[in-house]
Formats: sequence, structure tokens, C-alpha cells
Amino acid sequence: MPIAAVPAYLGQDFKEASPGLRFGNYLRLWEADWTIAKASKAEAARSATRFTPDDKRRMEALQQRQSTLAAQGQLLTLDALSTAPFTTGLGNEHPLENGFAFLNPYGLPYLPGSGVKGVLRQAARELQRGEWGDAKGWTEDAITHLFGLESDDGGKNHQRGALSFWDVLPQLAGDSLQVEVMTPHQSHYYQQRSDARSGGSTSPHDSGQPNPIHFLTVPPGSRFAFHVRCDLPFLARLAPTLAEGGRWQVLLQAAFAHAFEWLGFGAKTAVGYGAMAEDAKARTRREEAKAQADAATAAAAEAKALAEMTPEDAAWKLAQPVIEAFRAELAKAKAAGAYNPGGPFNQVRQSFVKTALGWTEPRSRQAAAAALADSATKAWGRPSNKERWQELQLAISELSGGT
Repeated sequence: MPIAAVPAYLGQDFKEASPGLRFGNYLRLWEADWTIAKASKAEAARSATRFTPDDKRRMEALQQRQSTLAAQGQLLTLDALSTAPFTTGLGNEHPLENGFAFLNPYGLPYLPGSGVKGVLRQAARELQRGEWGDAKGWTEDAITHLFGLESDDGGKNHQRGALSFWDVLPQLAGDSLQVEVMTPHQSHYYQQRSDARSGGSTSPHDSGQPNPIHFLTVPPGSRFAFHVRCDLPFLARLAPTLAEGGRWQVLLQAAFAHAFEWLGFGAKTAVGYGAMAEDAKARTRREEAKAQADAATAAAAEAKALAEMTPEDAAWKLAQPVIEAFRAELAKAKAAGAYNPGGPFNQVRQSFVKTALGWTEPRSRQAAAAALADSATKAWGRPSNKERWQELQLAISELSGGT
């Protein structure tokens, strides 16, 4: 039975270890003589796919941390769903021939921000060159200012870009990664190894020995949140037009749309891996959460401002929106046409009278009296009932300070 190459005191039960550790240090792939158990490669890869409940919670917590930080700065956040398997880090050295990118020390899959930057720079270049028709506003200068410029070897004309790309932490569809297989039939040709069946030739031929290679992927339907930060003061110095009005965000959204549709993210994109589409539902949830957070922040700021006011100023501030709302109802009723003594506006006015009479702050009472006086003139709004008219006049007099 294959074992992991670890000290004996650690044992061989690693089911609670993170996927990254099970795929790395704790990979159960070795024979007793420390040679690779080739027949167990698939099983060894599958042993690293399962996510424990703790792994899921850690992944969700990491993404929530990113979202919280993103809400506090000048960032563009874009939510996406994978429409095909996603894989990355295949070039990392590994006994299974293909590695995988796990974020240390958590041992969870991730897409490095540098990889996101490379894909979006390529998307921007393809749009700028006109290869896909409309350039969507991308120019060579915009690419340089946003992504930076690296001169040729020995050159000194470097420039950092205004954008910073965060690592992406996929939220898995399900509770495990997937194991997929690629089976090259020309390994002797790719490795330039002579094949006895072709007379010692290294040329490709149809009778090449298949060589199944197992690798890990994130399953389709997984959620990805891309966060891009812009150094606005830096960008404003380089290209003010890109910094004004969120122009950089419009350009970046166009690059994302192109990358989602045509380029993909991660490895093996040429054969369909890494394809994604914008997640409209996640975007709506994020916008609603932001609106709630903004409302809570505004309410807290208003409460603090009220606490710092004198009681009179606080009462006046609270009364103003009530008076404005009454005047808005008055304007709407007048716009509807002739006054209706039994109409709904009369109930609105009676309710406002009761509210205003409960105020003690002089400015609030006087403003309420003026609004009520405007609502009951000879031309419009005067109650037809004599008692109602007298009650309204008395309320106006009392609120304005009369006797």
C-alpha cells in the first residue's frame, strides 16, 4: 500500500489535513523503497481532492475578508462563475508530473493575482489592436498607465502600473476538487527519447505509448471574486482622464468581458479550461450588501451628528424631513387639480397637525405653521366644514406662537 514520505511518528492518516498538504508533503504515493507507486497515481491525486467542513469555512472566511477590505477602498470587484474546469499551477514540480497552486499556509486552491494581471493585459492588448472590432476605449497609453511598462533587458524605461490585482480564492461547487487525465501519445517525441518500435527514431508516430497524466481541477460552477485596486492619486498624476469618473473601471470591465468570453484564466485555456462568465446574482447580492452597509454608515454618522448637537438643533433637524414630506404631499395634491374636501390629502394634513403640535422647538413649530397655512388658502385647500376650518386655524395660531 502506498505511503506518504513523512516521519513514522506522524502516522499515515491525513484526512483532516488541508488539500494542499495532502497533495504535497502528505501525498500517499511511495513504495517502501521510496519509489513511486505508478499504479496508485490516480488514487493519490484523488486523496487530495476532498474538502473538509473546516476547509470550506476557511475558504469562505478568506473570501469574506477580501470582500470586507475591498469595500473600504477604491476597488473594482467582479464576480464570476466557472463554466468549465479550472486549473492552475501545473508547472509546479510534483511527483504526478503536474502540480497545482495551493495558497500557503492554508493549503487551499487559488489563482495568483499575477495570473489575473497577465490575462487582463492580454485582453486589453487584443482590444487595443482592433483584433475584435471595437477597442472599448483601450489605447497603448491606457495599457501602460494601468498595467505598467517593463523595458527590454538593459533598458531603464520602467513604469509601474496603477492597478494591483488580488489573489482569487474560488468557492467550490460541491465539496471537492476533481481529478482529470490527459493522455499524450507522443511522449517519446516531446521528450526526444528514442522509441525502439520506430527503429530508435524520436519522430512522432501513431504507435506511441500512451502516458496518462493526472492533474487537479476546480469543478465547473465554482464562484470566483476578482478584486482590482487602483492607486487613484498615482493614476491622476499620469493620466487624469483615466482617473476621472471611474474611467479605469469601465476599461477594466471591458477587458474582463473579453477575457471571460475568449481567453479564460489559469492553465490549459487553449483546450477550454478556465472559461468563466460574470455572475449576475452574486453582483446583485454584493450591490445590495454595499447599499445596506452605506445606509448603516450614513445612519451612524447622522446619529453621531445628532448626539453632538444641542437639543434644539437636533429637534429642528429631525423635524425638517417631516415638514418637507408634508409639502411634497401638498404639491402632489395641488398638481392633481381642484381641492377635494373629502380626499386623502385631508388625512395627511390631520396627521401632520397632530405630529407638529407635539413639537416644542420653536423653529419646527413655526415652519409647520407656515406649511399648514399654505395648505389652506381661499383658492385651494380650505376645509368646507366650519369646525374643521376653525380647528386648523387654531392649530396654525398655536404653532406660530399666537394665543
